[in-house]
Amino acid sequence: MKLGIVGLPNVGKSTLFNAITNAGAQSANYPFCTIEPNVGIVAVPDERLDALAKIYSPEKVTPATIEFVDIAGLVKGASQGQGLGNKFLSHIREVDAIVHVVRCFEDSDIIHVEGSIDPVRDIETINLELIFSDMEIVERRKSRVLKSLKGDKTLQAEADFLERLYQHLESGQPARSIQANEDEQQVLKQISLLTLKPVIYACNMSEEDFIAGIENNKHFQAVKSIAENEGAETLPICASLEAEISGMDPEEKGIFLKELGLEQSGLDRLISKCYSLLGLISFLTAGKPEVRAWTITKGTKAPQAAGKIHSDFERGFIRAEVISFDELMKCGSMSAAREKGLVRSEGKDYTINDGDVVLFRFNV
Repeated sequence: MKLGIVGLPNVGKSTLFNAITNAGAQSANYPFCTIEPNVGIVAVPDERLDALAKIYSPEKVTPATIEFVDIAGLVKGASQGQGLGNKFLSHIREVDAIVHVVRCFEDSDIIHVEGSIDPVRDIETINLELIFSDMEIVERRKSRVLKSLKGDKTLQAEADFLERLYQHLESGQPARSIQANEDEQQVLKQISLLTLKPVIYACNMSEEDFIAGIENNKHFQAVKSIAENEGAETLPICASLEAEISGMDPEEKGIFLKELGLEQSGLDRLISKCYSLLGLISFLTAGKPEVRAWTITKGTKAPQAAGKIHSDFERGFIRAEVISFDELMKCGSMSAAREKGLVRSEGKDYTINDGDVVLFRFNV
């Protein structure tokens, strides 16, 4: 999973990226300090791996990972190449979802590119640049379809939908908020639209506001309203606080979070939101060589899940031996679970569930 972190210059985007990845991206109080996208790989926290490791004492434990890409600050006119616009838009095109960092704090020492704090305006600025880029793509597709329509009348429905999609974008609405039937959804999948990507608005607050509670932050409430209207998610976060936490060891971090009345770090909450937004789950494999978590889309069948490990597993799939993590923990070992008849043999039609511990049988 690849997540692109975007935002206007000086909203705390690179500070947040540094905090959650420790990748050392340059963070400075001026625009365009991030010229090439910085990339950080983050392990997905999963306590189930630690529990399995106690049972199997494996040679290694491998968590699922998320790739964060810190994309340089967008500005008004990016879709026409302003700033470093075209380059940034191409980087956004390559990610699975967008984490849009929005400034929801006041600080006279940190210059805002627009001169004042207004998250609604900031969101509109970036969304419009993405929309303008999408409008060009839809217009080109529509022109091709209309030319082909002269010899193939079956394309009329697609032409009508593309016109409706263009008007939807032209009204300032992202593609992800358009109502589309099954055939129209297929058309959307064929077009690489920026505003079709799932979005999480990371509302960057001051430490005081974050601790005081999100209900007291008018900027957060404004962003939440926008997110609800366009089917996006919101995540209240304090980048400076995350930066402080990132340098702590796990025990120290746990104590610090508890003192603040928080159960999870911003990174953990962000990962949870991402999994939910993209419809992702994890299944587990366990043995002496390795205990590992694998990320799949909810609804994935057993052979396709096996293919995440190796294409041969999918091609030669015979069956999957499955037990839920909770049942395995109650039994204490796989052999005890087998004795109790709790390890199931599942075929090609089995849908993998979150937390399934799976052994794939295959033959090639």
